[in-house]
Amino acid sequence: MTPASCRVAIIYHSEAGSTAQLAREIAVGASAEPAVEVASHRILGSDIVDGRLRDEAGLELADRAQVVLFGSPTYMGGPSAQFKAFADASSERWSARRWVDKLAGGFTIGASLNGDQLNTLLYFSVLAGQHGMLWAGLDVTGGTGSSALNRLGTQLGLAAYTETSEADAADLATARYFGARMARLGRTLLGASR
Repeated sequence: MTPASCRVAIIYHSEAGSTAQLAREIAVGASAEPAVEVASHRILGSDIVDGRLRDEAGLELADRAQVVLFGSPTYMGGPSAQFKAFADASSERWSARRWVDKLAGGFTIGASLNGDQLNTLLYFSVLAGQHGMLWAGLDVTGGTGSSALNRLGTQLGLAAYTETSEADAADLATARYFGARMARLGRTLLGASR
C-alpha cells in the first residue's frame, strides 16, 4: 500500500540565521519520509511595508499544504514583528476558513536558556487554533544532558537555545525529528484528502 502524499509548508522569519538552520533541518526530516513534498518560505524584513506584509508567497504556500510549521526567533517574549506581520496578514484566510483542519506545529530559538521561547510557541498554537488547525507538538520527553533530543524539555513544539548565530547540534537533531514526525502525522491524520 502506497502511503498518502502530504505537502508540508515551513513558514518562518530568521534574522541571525539560527531559525533558518532549524527550518532547514525540519525540511530534511520531513523530506526523508515517503510521499512528502516540502516547501519553505522565509519572511524577510523587506516583505513588510508600513507594518503590513506585502508578499503573499508564504500565505499561498500555507493554502496548498496539509501541514504548516510556523517559526520565528523569540524576541522580547514572543515572535518577531516580521512573523507577526505574516500572522496579521492571514486574517483573510481566517475569514474564509481556508486553513481549517490543517496540521500545525511551531519552532523557535532564543538567546537565553529560558528566554520565554514557550510564549512564542503558545502564540503559534493560538494562531493555529484561530484558524481551526490541529496542533501537534513534540512527543519526546525532555532529554537528560545537553546532547539529547528535546534538551529544553518543551512539549508544545521545538524550543531551542543558542548564544551565537549557530544552532546547537542537539536542537538541529530535534528539528529533523520534529520534521519527520509532522510529515508522518500529516500523512496518517490527513492523508491525501486535501
